[in-house]
Amino acid sequence: MIATRFQRAAIALVGAAVLPLALTACSGDDGKDSKDSATAAAPQESATTDDAAGTGDQPFGTACASVPKTGAGSFDGMSKDPVATAASNNPDLSTLVTAVKKAGLVDTLNNAKDVTVFAPTNEAFAKIPKADLDKVLADKETLTKILTYHVVGEKLAPKTLDSGTFPTLEKSTLTTAGSGESYTVNDSAKVVCGNVPTANATVYIIDTVLMPKM
Repeated sequence: MIATRFQRAAIALVGAAVLPLALTACSGDDGKDSKDSATAAAPQESATTDDAAGTGDQPFGTACASVPKTGAGSFDGMSKDPVATAASNNPDLSTLVTAVKKAGLVDTLNNAKDVTVFAPTNEAFAKIPKADLDKVLADKETLTKILTYHVVGEKLAPKTLDSGTFPTLEKSTLTTAGSGESYTVNDSAKVVCGNVPTANATVYIIDTVLMPKM
């Protein structure tokens, strides 16, 4: 009987000693598994964030490099203003803005809903002989016809320019062609900075003034 009691006591002591060790080992494994799971999940979360940051259309073209990085004339600044106001903050579009003002189209463009504007640069207007340009700027009817020919009544994503024909506010059509980041309008004007967002329009800056049939 005495031996039996000693055996039972010994077994109880061994069990008491082993149980905490087993619990400690289990706790350590759980912590390790949780840590490993978190570590494994981290790269996946990072990859998802990177993928999201890389999506969405961005302005493209060689002339985009000359757009200010900050301020009202930057891409971010232009995106907050309606199109005529946004253009007035871009120094490369000052001749276009002058023409828009002379034609009385500032409010028309700023109040338009979801349009696309093909905006000629100052150099594009400089291709027109000065005497001819001065004459057009002084003729409101002709000037209005030319300027509204540069406006399409819907927002055009770059991929829609691959091979497109679009009605303009001037009531005739213009055509686009190209792919990737290389596009032309009416086979004459090249897009030098495309897909520029403004509050109410998408702008494609071009190197040649488009001329409708007079």
